[in-house]
Amino acid sequence: MTTGAATTTVMRGAELVASPWKNGGGVTREVAVFPEGAALDTFVWRVSVADVAQAGPFSRFADIDRTLVLLSGAGMLLDEAGGATHALREPLAIARFEGETAVDARLVDGATRDFNLMVRRGAATGDVDVWRDTHRARVDADVVLLFCAQGELRVTTGEGASATATVLATNDTLRVDHARALSCEVEGTGALLAVSIRYTKPPRA
Repeated sequence: MTTGAATTTVMRGAELVASPWKNGGGVTREVAVFPEGAALDTFVWRVSVADVAQAGPFSRFADIDRTLVLLSGAGMLLDEAGGATHALREPLAIARFEGETAVDARLVDGATRDFNLMVRRGAATGDVDVWRDTHRARVDADVVLLFCAQGELRVTTGEGASATATVLATNDTLRVDHARALSCEVEGTGALLAVSIRYTKPPRA
């Protein structure tokens, strides 16, 4: 629903600030949130990286759709109340679940790090795709975030004179606002998590 030319912002992993989980059971580093500076109970969407050092319950978020991607570690099992289990046993494995659901995490063999996308139901939708190594795609969303999960990758957005190239190391993110039919080319060895966010009603900054 947003209009205007595409704009890009680079967020370096080394600059992310650690803070406690909502329930105090781990540490999270916020990559981006909308509206800017929004609290955990008011955001429309939020992207973060979390370190899980021990088994225990996840924080619960009413009316939030969650996507979680394992970044490193031997893996974890997410047990939903009611019997469903999401098994993330290798890096880049993905689990999707509702934020209000009671979820307990079991670690396979020690600490893990994971990537989290949280989107407020009814206000926006969010998708996560894994792009490996050299990749070409055309993206169309209100906001696109390209998170470097592994390796070092060169990302070129746009075409011709308007093309912009950015080198991303592990844990760096390229944010693109107003990504309408935008060409993206990735070169190198590694993996990107491509997050596409689309507003279902006009956003309020």
